[in-house]
Amino acid sequence: MDQGLMMILLTVLMFGILSLGVWVGAALFIVGFAALMLNESSNLGMIMSTTTWGSTSTWTLTALPLFVWMGEILFRTRLSKDLFSGLSPWLNHVPGRLLHVNILGCGIFAAVSGSSAATVATIGKMTAPELEKRGYPESMVLGTLAGSGTLGLLIPPSIILIVYGVSAEISISRLFIAGALPGLMLVALFMGYTMIWSSLNKDKLPAADAHIPLVEKFRASWKLIPVVSLILFVLGSIYAGFATATEAAVIGVAGSLVLSWLGKDMNWLTFRESLMGATKTSCMIMFILAGAAFLTIAMGFTGIPRVLAENISSMNLSPGWLLFALTIFFIVMGCFLDGISVVVLTTSVVLPMVEQAGIDLLWFGIFLVMVVEMAQVTPPVGFNLFVLQGLTGKNIILIAKYAVPFFLLLMLAALLISIFPEIATWLPQKMTER
Repeated sequence: MDQGLMMILLTVLMFGILSLGVWVGAALFIVGFAALMLNESSNLGMIMSTTTWGSTSTWTLTALPLFVWMGEILFRTRLSKDLFSGLSPWLNHVPGRLLHVNILGCGIFAAVSGSSAATVATIGKMTAPELEKRGYPESMVLGTLAGSGTLGLLIPPSIILIVYGVSAEISISRLFIAGALPGLMLVALFMGYTMIWSSLNKDKLPAADAHIPLVEKFRASWKLIPVVSLILFVLGSIYAGFATATEAAVIGVAGSLVLSWLGKDMNWLTFRESLMGATKTSCMIMFILAGAAFLTIAMGFTGIPRVLAENISSMNLSPGWLLFALTIFFIVMGCFLDGISVVVLTTSVVLPMVEQAGIDLLWFGIFLVMVVEMAQVTPPVGFNLFVLQGLTGKNIILIAKYAVPFFLLLMLAALLISIFPEIATWLPQKMTER
């Protein structure tokens, strides 16, 4: 069968299955089977078994359930409450005041959870009612939450970076290192916008609280020190080259267990819930990864990726135009699928194009995550919007409107790392030289 016709049939089949509400992992397997049958392959069972086992039995993937478990453990501690009480005294006289708690809180919790939805849910549950009660405008409260929640995808240890690293066969440690500076850049952009908006709209903000002595500020923040120290130690061990991502994940789990036990948050029920939560999340991701690997092999048999790469090459598109076209494609895909599904669903087709164009796959991983972050705040299926709708009961279109400035900031960040790729590649290069 002609590859063009086959690609159209498989695309229609994929979206048709997904529109019926079938699990993404199952949909990937079904389309993979269809691709092999259209190619008249007689070894379906052997291909599926060897591909599924090979894609899920790598040592690299061990980091994924461990980091998920670390997040689940700390999610069940008093971390979220400590974030608000620990950060707010230091931000009281900064332009934008307590709105920055959303941004910095999401940034810190992102380094714990690795998940965008979990970051929005945890920080939003704690800060949204408190900020609105104090008189902060709803548009900025929900906007900063929707935008800053996307940091969970980029700031290490990011689950989606692990997934991309496995799919693209790139060192996860190097991806984590590459995501650090872009993540900090996004925090700076979000805080900068909030400061500018607050300076122009002083009448919409409540009055600042009374001056808090320095000793009281430190006393309010001391509970954050153990968790922040754990995060810095886990990520620092990777950046310094003392540990691989998997070894750092083991340290993170052990440290989070000790912290939760010392904080008297750990009991048998909490331990069991954290373990079951991590198991369910990890199984879901592994199922998607297995389906994506099977589909990748199936697509290889059809020859579609090779034909697409050849067509892209024949069009003589510059890397810039290719990235622009892929950005539109990923934003559209992100309107219908979650971030991990977008990555595993498209890498088999997109990565050959990217390699053909001579684009660094390490840099492209960070760029891809930034574009997927944009999709988290675009309707109709922006996951952060759904989470905030569930928390507040507000209309999802209204929340999307509040998130528009942060969507534009994410777009600016993607543009900046495109113009200055060293933002993502400089730190990994320095670590490699050492």
